[in-house]
Amino acid sequence: METPIERIRLSQTAKEQLIKLKRITKIEQWNILCRWAFCYSLAQADTPSPESIPADSNVEMTWNVFGGEIADILLIALKQKCLQEQLDTNKETLRQQFRLHLHRGIGYLAGDDNLKNIENLASTALWK
Repeated sequence: METPIERIRLSQTAKEQLIKLKRITKIEQWNILCRWAFCYSLAQADTPSPESIPADSNVEMTWNVFGGEIADILLIALKQKCLQEQLDTNKETLRQQFRLHLHRGIGYLAGDDNLKNIENLASTALWK
C-alpha cells in the first residue's frame, strides 16, 4: 500500500518523552514505542488539537521502520479515524493527523503516572 508518509522526524519533546518510556519499559526501539503511542492516541474518543509540532530532534525513521509488518494496518487505522472524525483522507491530512496522533500518544504515555513497567504498558491495550 502506498503511504503518504515517507519519513517521520520527532520533536525534541517527544524524543525526551520516549527516552523516559524506554527507561520505564525497557523497550529499546523507538519505532515500537511510537507504534504503541500512535495506537493509544487513535483509541481516544477525541481528535488531537491541531498544533504546529516542530521536527527538531535527531530521531527520524521511515514509515516502513515505524510500521514494520503492520504498516499497512496502521495506515488503514489512521484513514478510518479520519473518516470517523469527518476529516479528508488526502495525503496532507493523513500526514498531519499522523503527526498529531503520534505526538499526542507519546505525551499521554509519558505523562501516565501509573506507567511504571512494561506490564503497565501492555495493560493500556486492555483499558476499554
